[in-house]
Amino acid sequence: MDHTTLIVACAAFSFAGAVKGLAGIGMPTAAIALMTLFLDPRTAIALVLFPMIGSNAWQLLRAGQLKRAARRYALFAGVLLAGVAVTAFATQNTGDRALLAFLGLVILLFVAVSWRGLVPPLAARYDKGAQVGFALFAGVVGGMTAGWGAPLAMYLATKQVDKDEFVRASGFLIFVGSLPLCLAYIQLGFLTGPLAGLSAAMLIPTLIGFSLGEIFRNRLTGEGFRTAILIVFVLMGLNLLRRAIWYG
Repeated sequence: MDHTTLIVACAAFSFAGAVKGLAGIGMPTAAIALMTLFLDPRTAIALVLFPMIGSNAWQLLRAGQLKRAARRYALFAGVLLAGVAVTAFATQNTGDRALLAFLGLVILLFVAVSWRGLVPPLAARYDKGAQVGFALFAGVVGGMTAGWGAPLAMYLATKQVDKDEFVRASGFLIFVGSLPLCLAYIQLGFLTGPLAGLSAAMLIPTLIGFSLGEIFRNRLTGEGFRTAILIVFVLMGLNLLRRAIWYG
């Protein structure tokens, strides 16, 4: 990777980290969407793996109450683990064009869910079924694109959790799901030694951006900034769909 590409990658991860610090989710989606402007989708996904693991571990530690989160979302985590692993191996030969299109659709779904509450609340007696259903959805999306923020946000919306619980739950579940994806990419040869080192280095700009985004989340209402970010996501999603249609 040349110096110019490295600088652009650092900027992409800084922005993606800021999105995560503000919203609690969206880091891999933002980073991959930006990096696919100059890298192929598989390389972009591989690069995001260590920043995804590290930033969510940091988010979870900052949020606290790890044992409670593990107990409350154990079913979701278990199904997600299996779904991500199976999907990553099952879709290993998926072409770049299909990955770009699927990622574009996932980004637009993420915007729709984040912008307006599209998911009605569910009674507590339906929670186990909701965990299984949304975890399967998240596993398929995550195994293909590394970005399962939309189905996760949809599930948490059914529970009507507060801001702190959203940050805690999303940190835990994205961290758990990122582990089998990382192992699968190593096994499949998508995450090689040099690329793994670069991915680990991208954790630095990610955490810097995360800290800045956290300041906005803690000190400001952030509504205007949040709206601006979602508009950027819309443009990224539409651009990915455009590139998938006219790929090559």
